[in-house]
Amino acid sequence: MTLTKTAMMKDTALVVVDMLYDFIDGSLACQGADEAVARTLEYIKAHPGLPRIFIMDHHPANHSSFAAQGGPWPPHCVQGTRGGEIHESLAPYADDEGLIFYKGEDPAVEQYSGFEGRNEAGQSMAEVLRLMEISRVIVCGIATEYCVRNTSEDLLKDGFKVTVLKDCLAWVDPEGHRQALLEMEKEGIRLS
Repeated sequence: MTLTKTAMMKDTALVVVDMLYDFIDGSLACQGADEAVARTLEYIKAHPGLPRIFIMDHHPANHSSFAAQGGPWPPHCVQGTRGGEIHESLAPYADDEGLIFYKGEDPAVEQYSGFEGRNEAGQSMAEVLRLMEISRVIVCGIATEYCVRNTSEDLLKDGFKVTVLKDCLAWVDPEGHRQALLEMEKEGIRLS
């Protein structure tokens, strides 16, 4: 089903996951990241009235997911660093602090899903989406097989209708990306 722009804006929001420098050109640069950012920017410009939610990995320097602390990843998206900032072409659209959700702030807890993040007021994404009377979410971001998938699945489990924009994704591994898309589609997440 194709949504008209008018219908889309009444009950729909765009969720932009981790379009941050460390995932684009930094310590965990993902495949297809530059194109994903460019296509996301095109999508935002084509749908100017669509509410935009930004999810941000926002780690302390001693986060448990970092290799120095025994985790699987190099340091990334450390608070106060360029690597943790939203790409400059998208940053002007992240203009409402209430719609920016930070995850991974507790050094002892790994959080792939933006659903677990909190905004500056301490609200969850689900709380804010319900306050906005949003029932549909369109998801894009980095990386397909980790944070995009976990965020999308959690939104679906919580009762939201979820669409993932395939052209607005970047990934760690091409096969992992393909597999994640197949599995999300089987679970009831729409691919567009």
